[in-house]
Amino acid sequence: MDATGFLVGFFAGLLFMTLAMAAAYSFLKGSRSKRTEIKGYLDLIRDLTERQRSKVQDIRRDFLPRVEAIRQSMQTWRMELAQLLFEEPADRAAIYAVSEKILRHQAELEREVIEHILEEKDLLSPSQKRKFFEIIVEQFSAGGLGVHDIRRGR
Repeated sequence: MDATGFLVGFFAGLLFMTLAMAAAYSFLKGSRSKRTEIKGYLDLIRDLTERQRSKVQDIRRDFLPRVEAIRQSMQTWRMELAQLLFEEPADRAAIYAVSEKILRHQAELEREVIEHILEEKDLLSPSQKRKFFEIIVEQFSAGGLGVHDIRRGR
């Protein structure tokens, strides 16, 4: 084999690998961006009308800032809890007081999500409600609040 044949084969292989990697990157980037567009359960129901989508956006304009404020407050109290847990000596009364505040915020977040789901459910047709139910069961089966859970990275 001469050097020219080797170089042509090498560069053809390199070009093929570059194109394959670019295609894989493009595919993975596209599937990732589709996942991040999901802001709520109704984004998983594809047959919403434009009117329904508009109402969902109105609902979210109120809902999302409320739950974000709760999450921020929970994060602040969790940082406080972390500090208290490692103080010497440990102040158990303060630790449990902060823990109670976190639990109240978690309950408040749960209530907000429940009200939000009920409000969204009222927008749906019977067949969409069945799909919504399936989505809720699937999302909740993993524990937590599904797409609204603080652990999901918002």
